[in-house]
Amino acid sequence: MNVSWTADPPEATEADTVVVGLFEGEEPRADAGGRVPDPVGELLSSGEAQRSFKALALTHAEGKRWLTVGLGARKDFTPERARVAAALARERTREISTRVLCWEVPAAGGGDDASAAVAGALVEGTILADYSFDLHKSKSAKAGREGDSKPKHLDGLIVSGGGPVESAVADAAIVAAAVNAARDLQNRPGNDLTPTALADYARALGEEIDGLQVEVEGRAGIEGLGMGAFTAVAQGSEQEPALIVLRYEGGEAKGPLLGFVGKAVTFDSGGISLKPGPKMAEMKFDMSGGAAVVEAVAAIARLRLPVKLLAVVGATENLPDGRAVKPGDIVTAKNGKTIEINNTDAEGRLVLADCLCHAVSLGAERIVDLATLTGAVIIALGSTYAGLMSNDEDLTEHLTAAGERTGEILWRLPLHPEYDELVAGKYADLDNAPEARKAGTIMGASFLQNFVSETPWAHLDIAGSAWDLGRAYVGKGASGYGVRLLVELARSYSAE
Repeated sequence: MNVSWTADPPEATEADTVVVGLFEGEEPRADAGGRVPDPVGELLSSGEAQRSFKALALTHAEGKRWLTVGLGARKDFTPERARVAAALARERTREISTRVLCWEVPAAGGGDDASAAVAGALVEGTILADYSFDLHKSKSAKAGREGDSKPKHLDGLIVSGGGPVESAVADAAIVAAAVNAARDLQNRPGNDLTPTALADYARALGEEIDGLQVEVEGRAGIEGLGMGAFTAVAQGSEQEPALIVLRYEGGEAKGPLLGFVGKAVTFDSGGISLKPGPKMAEMKFDMSGGAAVVEAVAAIARLRLPVKLLAVVGATENLPDGRAVKPGDIVTAKNGKTIEINNTDAEGRLVLADCLCHAVSLGAERIVDLATLTGAVIIALGSTYAGLMSNDEDLTEHLTAAGERTGEILWRLPLHPEYDELVAGKYADLDNAPEARKAGTIMGASFLQNFVSETPWAHLDIAGSAWDLGRAYVGKGASGYGVRLLVELARSYSAE
């Protein structure tokens, strides 16, 4: 999709469909002569166009389709509402075979920054809603769809007006494309996206993007680094695991060396502690944290943000063959901590433990890890919020603010010494799955805290948000959750 900005009014663009947002109690944009475009005025005067949030109305005039979208009250309008409005508009324009769509940026109030945020959100909402995944559809099935007269994707998106928002539009297009690329990774099945395939994908990004360096270690390298916890998870699969390290430093980089750590279990059967059969196919999504980290780093590098960045992704399968780790086994992590593995389905924290240690050893000064770690976070927060646990107030504030700006919102859960007691092992230093079924999400973070030393760190449990998020712009399936959040976090440090 070609994304562009213009100062020209929508009717002067090549778009076949124009989208105009309507605020309650306000008239839409008038032309130089003070006239509301006839198609919009007619929809309003007929009562067909409504200003209430999400209301849609369509007409044809002047060689174009005109679609109005209700934005509700101006005081309630946010970039997140803009994303939703854009997604609803995209769904309606898909039905009418739109090829080039033009959004007239609604006046957001609050100056240039607010206009830029809204323009960027409109781009994100449109691109994310335009997504589909058919990599593994047969040629005949694709041909059948292509025979449909309705185009599957937009050819172009034009953003009209809104003040000096051209850079915001371009940046949003880069970030939204990265989110959709992460969704592609998530949606690929386990027999396609193996740990090696993910590593190869990261290497290709390193070759494509200036300033992005990628290194990969396989099974021998992981063992050689003393990563006994990661090794234990990987030993049950014939697929080679991959420790993926990405580095980027923008010109005149500011702030601390940021460390992003992602869990990338490309298929999680639960190991010997086998998961139930229903919905096990969804466990291809257990690499969602790693996908978000890889694509966030790629977007940051493409945006040339002036930050110092290090990312560590641990990729493996978790399968129950004759070599698989057994309940009751004891392993030693990279930092020397010993761990009782009392449930092999609590494998993500084992992979993350060694990856966190590695990030610390490589000099990360602020660390954020993303993982589909616990079902308990879904019970606690549903899909609306991802769980946030942290040992540092400043990092928490940065993340929370970034979440508010991107719509990838976070809810902080507490850490406390009493939770640390729950993860203490009987025969080793730590227990990866204590029998007491208390505070499951928090106990996962309490376990991980043992592997970050004194480094400021935050753990994001995205198990409820990584797929089937249900928001208008991502709907069902992979959501790419975390990409926009991490990019915005990096941007916030670069601006200090």
